[in-house]
Amino acid sequence: GFLLLVAALALGGTAAARCPAACVCDNLHAHVLCLNENLTAVPGTIPQLTKKLDLRGNSFTVIPVGAFLATPYLTHLDLQRCKVERLEEGAFRGLGRLVYLNLASNSIALLYQESLDGLSSLQQLILEGNHIEEIQPGAFGHLGSLTVLDLRANALVYLPDMVFQGLQVLRWLRLSHNALHVLGSEAFAALPALRRLSLDHNELQALPGEALARLDGATRLDLGHNPITYVAEEALAMASLKHLFLDHAALQDVAPDAFARSPQLRTLDLRENQLRGLPPLAGAAGLARVSLAGNPLLCSCLLRPFHNWLVRARVQAEGVCAAPPALRGRPLDSLRPPEMRCSRPRLPLSPAAPSEQPRAAGSRQCPQGCACSPDFRHGSCENRDLREIPRGFPGDTRLLDLRRNAFGTVPPGAFPGLKELVSLHLQSCSIRALRPGALRGLESLVYLYLTDNRLSTLAATAFEGAPQLAYLDLDRNAFARLPAGAFQLLPNLISLHLQHNAIGELAEGDLAGAGGLRWLYLAGNAIRRIAPAALAPAKMLEKLHLEGNRLAEVPTAALWGLPALSELKLSRNPIKCVGDNAFLPVASSLQHLYLDNMGLERISPGAFAGLGPKIRSLYLESNKMNNIPDMSNFTGLEILNLRDVPFRCDCQLLPLRRWIDKLNLRVGATCGSPAEARGLKVKLSTTFQTCPGWGRGEARGANPDKTKATRKPSKKKRSGKSPARGFKKSRA
Repeated sequence: GFLLLVAALALGGTAAARCPAACVCDNLHAHVLCLNENLTAVPGTIPQLTKKLDLRGNSFTVIPVGAFLATPYLTHLDLQRCKVERLEEGAFRGLGRLVYLNLASNSIALLYQESLDGLSSLQQLILEGNHIEEIQPGAFGHLGSLTVLDLRANALVYLPDMVFQGLQVLRWLRLSHNALHVLGSEAFAALPALRRLSLDHNELQALPGEALARLDGATRLDLGHNPITYVAEEALAMASLKHLFLDHAALQDVAPDAFARSPQLRTLDLRENQLRGLPPLAGAAGLARVSLAGNPLLCSCLLRPFHNWLVRARVQAEGVCAAPPALRGRPLDSLRPPEMRCSRPRLPLSPAAPSEQPRAAGSRQCPQGCACSPDFRHGSCENRDLREIPRGFPGDTRLLDLRRNAFGTVPPGAFPGLKELVSLHLQSCSIRALRPGALRGLESLVYLYLTDNRLSTLAATAFEGAPQLAYLDLDRNAFARLPAGAFQLLPNLISLHLQHNAIGELAEGDLAGAGGLRWLYLAGNAIRRIAPAALAPAKMLEKLHLEGNRLAEVPTAALWGLPALSELKLSRNPIKCVGDNAFLPVASSLQHLYLDNMGLERISPGAFAGLGPKIRSLYLESNKMNNIPDMSNFTGLEILNLRDVPFRCDCQLLPLRRWIDKLNLRVGATCGSPAEARGLKVKLSTTFQTCPGWGRGEARGANPDKTKATRKPSKKKRSGKSPARGFKKSRA
């Protein structure tokens, strides 16, 4: 220890002489400050032993590769307000000790896959107040120690699936003050340690229940200040959630069992919404406090069931009556049931209807029976049993919710005067026909939801007049094939949902005009065949979901010409064998591959040819093969799921067992045979102890690079003459 101290003092003395002219160096504490000096590059003479480096208020623009290689002992780095626009891949390489990195208040627009490479010890990453519009899945893949990720006040609109993969110990994810509209259903997958998620101050129009259900351990969820109008049945399934904030939203109604699948919920904050009341909240047995302050509560007989439930369940409620006049200003907890009267018989309307009537009766126009909210620029006629699309909404309406009506047809020019409309909801409206010109004049429309209707075809001019349309949802309709030609007028189409239709094949020309398409969702159809050129127009395609179809083989030929494809889902297709070179066309880009629940019996030794370090997640669970090919060059894996695969735990599997050890991932692999090992984790099975070379490999931890163990090829060949091959192959 004394020698180290002497060496450090010696280096410190040298460092003092080398302190950059624009900086202040505190060698005693190993701190260097170079504040507001308009530096355009990181100074090259910063003392090597520096632990804390503060570079706030400079003008770097780009952080180049290896910018901090000369200061490998840094633990804290502050780059706030440095006009940084780009982080080159490898910018922070060599900073393996860094625990805190602050990049707030810069102009970063995109996070690349390797932008944050080398930060294996980083615990806090602050990216607040940048211009980040897109995060490439894998950008955080090397941050295995990160506990806090701050992405507040950026320009995020969409979170793709698996975007936070690799963040195994992340506890707090801050996404407030973005423009998030859409969350992928797997956006929060692979965040097992997350305890707090902040999604307040975004543009979420509905509770993203499917995405949130992945967060088993989260205890606090902030969703305030989003234009959410309704919380549906069993909308929130979060097993550990204790505190939910839905304040300052646009809530008009909450289903009775909305929180039934979040049994640990203790506090529910619904302040400053548009609720006239609530039903008794079924299943929320642990709820202790509900805040309804700032809602226009109607304390009539309609509220009596909720009030009785509060008393019976001993739930503390905050809020005061807005009506009737006799009870105005009275706290909820001071009311007695006989006071809560209805002066005349009335239909038990959804709270959404009366809650907005004062708005509709005000100075702003609004169709009769609908609700218009000037604060959020929303219009809603949800579930009004309307037969025709109403007209007369305010011209500045941004979101129009017409769900659950009975329109049947959307006629030409159905939405006059709505040039600012961004999001149109027509789900569950029994629509059989979208007439040519139906969307005419919707020049700002980005989101169109036609889910759960009866559409079976679309005219080529169906989307005329909506050139900005980017997100089109046609799930749960009656399409037997893709509506060819309908996408020619949609040059900005990014995301196309056609799940749960009756599509039997993808033919050449089906996607003509969809040159900008990035996400194509076709799960739950009856697709047996994909023509080799069917996907060719979508050259920018990143995500292809084909799960739950009738494909009998990997559609390899159709994958050529998709250089950006990063996610391929083939789950729940009757594919029994994956042949050699199955994914070769997309080997240079593929990151997430789903081959689970297929009844897969065999994966050829060359099935994964070309795939390697780019692969981040591989799902093979619930199949029938008893071995898998060599994957020793899958060095970037963060998720590998091998649950419910009947592995034969004999010496042939030893290289796989050692490789799993080296991965340090939870893979769930268990033995299916021999009988004495059945049900045991592959890692724990003792059947390998009789294998040649067992002791050498395991003495210092499994290392497939050094093992000399061999196995026969996974397919049992009749001729046993070919030489046995090790799990790690040399690159041919």
